[in-house]
Amino acid sequence: MNDFSDLVVAQAVRADVTASNKKQIFQLLSEIAASAYGVSADEVVERLTERERLGSTGFGGGIAIPHAKLDVIDQVRGAVLLLPEPVPFDAVDDMPVDVVFMLLSPADSGAEHLKMLARVSRFLRNEAQVKRLRGAKSSDALHVILTGGEARDAA
Repeated sequence: MNDFSDLVVAQAVRADVTASNKKQIFQLLSEIAASAYGVSADEVVERLTERERLGSTGFGGGIAIPHAKLDVIDQVRGAVLLLPEPVPFDAVDDMPVDVVFMLLSPADSGAEHLKMLARVSRFLRNEAQVKRLRGAKSSDALHVILTGGEARDAA
């Protein structure tokens, strides 16, 4: 069973949010991170955008894992969006994205950052898990799925 309770808090998980492009997705993620983790929304957008310039974090199958490092956090943190309408993301397979799992890591967390990226990537490569995420009918249900529980209103 996968459990991301060490990465995501309930207020950093949102189902049924709308965005029309990658920039809006990054803005939503930054606002969520600011509220949930007390970081600067502007800095999060800036760091995500800088990382995205190196290459798309959309890894295929309608999934993206945008990630960045920040000086102001002391452990890896995450935020998850489930979009009802997929958004163009310049993913490796050119498919639009509807599942977004953002990771924010401390600036000096080289190995830990890579380990968490690999952990999230493994989880999101499991089609059954992604189907469960996409079936979540609420943010609460999505959070329960991500933290290893059973959700009554998830498919």
